[in-house]
Amino acid sequence: MKILVYCQHVLGIGHLARTMGILAALQGHEVVLVLGGPDVALRLPAHVRVVRLPALRMDASFSGLRAVAADRDLAGIREERKTRLLEVFARFRPRVLLIELFPFGRNSFRFELEPLLEAARQRSGCRVACSVRDILVERDNREKFEQRVVRRLNRWFDLLLIHSDPDLVPLDMTFGRMGDIRIPVRYTGFICRRPGPGARARIRGRLALEPGQRLVVASAGGGSVGHRLLAATLAAHRRATAGARLQVFTGPYLEEPLFTGLQRQAGATARVERFSDHFPDWLAAADLSISMGGYNTTLDAIAAGCPALIHPFAQNREQRLRARLLGTRAPLFLLEDHDLEPARLARIMEERLAERDGAGPGPQAPGAGIRLDGGPAAARILTREAA
Repeated sequence: MKILVYCQHVLGIGHLARTMGILAALQGHEVVLVLGGPDVALRLPAHVRVVRLPALRMDASFSGLRAVAADRDLAGIREERKTRLLEVFARFRPRVLLIELFPFGRNSFRFELEPLLEAARQRSGCRVACSVRDILVERDNREKFEQRVVRRLNRWFDLLLIHSDPDLVPLDMTFGRMGDIRIPVRYTGFICRRPGPGARARIRGRLALEPGQRLVVASAGGGSVGHRLLAATLAAHRRATAGARLQVFTGPYLEEPLFTGLQRQAGATARVERFSDHFPDWLAAADLSISMGGYNTTLDAIAAGCPALIHPFAQNREQRLRARLLGTRAPLFLLEDHDLEPARLARIMEERLAERDGAGPGPQAPGAGIRLDGGPAAARILTREAA
C-alpha cells in the first residue's frame, strides 16, 4: 500500500519522533515522508523515502514563520513548497495520506495543506487521516479554534488517530467538541520507543560502571529549550550524587555556545553530547531520568522503566498535565522552578536515587496499565481502514 506522510517540525523534534514510531511499524508498505523543518539526522527504515521541502520554522516569538536559510524569501519558499507538495501527491498517488497535527495545529501551514487536502478529496481512492498527540495546548479563543478544527476534519479527513490512552488522557480533556466530529475516531495508545534487548547491561558495561553504581541521564529533547535544566543538573551533580555518573543529551538544536558551556561545566563523572540514536537504551541503563515533560521523552522513560524528574515547559499546560496524569501510573515526579537551585536539586536527586536503590537492580516494570503500543496500533488501524 502507498502511504504519504506529512510531518512539519518547527521547534523541537517531538512531532517527528512520534511520526517515526508509526513509520517503523509500516514495514511492508511503500511510504513517502514529507518533511519541511530544520534539518535533523534521521535513521529511516528501508521502506521509507524522504522528500524534503525548503525548510521553515517558527520565529523566536512564535508569531510567524521564517526561512531556515537566511538567503531565502519567505513568499518564494511558500509557493515552492505548495507546488512541490502537490507534485509529490500527484506522482506518488497514495492510498493513504497521513497528516501530523493539522488541523489541531500547524495553522500557519494551511497555505500548502489546504490545496493538498483538496487534491486528495478530488481523487477517489485516497483516504486521509489526521495524527494527533494526547494533549492540545490552550488557545486564546478556544471556541473559534475548535469550530475551525471540526469544520476541517469533517470536510477533508476520513479518520482521526489519537496517540493516547483514553483511560488516562482522553483528548476531550483539552478539546471540547469531540461530539461534533463526524469521522471515525480511534485511540492508538501512546507511541514510544522501547530499549533493545540487553540494553542496560550493554550501556553500563561500556561505561565500566561498578555493580550498584548509579547512572543519571539528563536530556532536553530537540534542544531548542531546556538549557537551564541541563545546567542546573550539572551543577547539582557536582554537589552530590556521590559515585554516580551523569550523561547529558542536549538535543541537536541547542546553540553552539550554550553546548560548549555545558561541556566546560561537566566534571570527570559527567559527559555532555548532542544526541543518541539509542536514547531508549540509555534510559534502560539509567537509575534516574531528568528532562522536560515532552511526549516522547516522558513515554520513553515509562517504557524503559526509568524513574523520571520532570521540569515542565512553562509556556502552556501540556507538559505539566501529562506528567500529573501519567504520574498516577508511573514514577514521574515534578520539578518546579525553585527546585533547580543546585543544592536543592542535588538533594532531590539523592532522594529519588535512594528510592531507586531500594527497588532492586535493573529497570522497573513499565507503567502499570498504560497502553504503550501506539506505533504498531496506528499502523494497523491505518492499513485496515484503507483496505
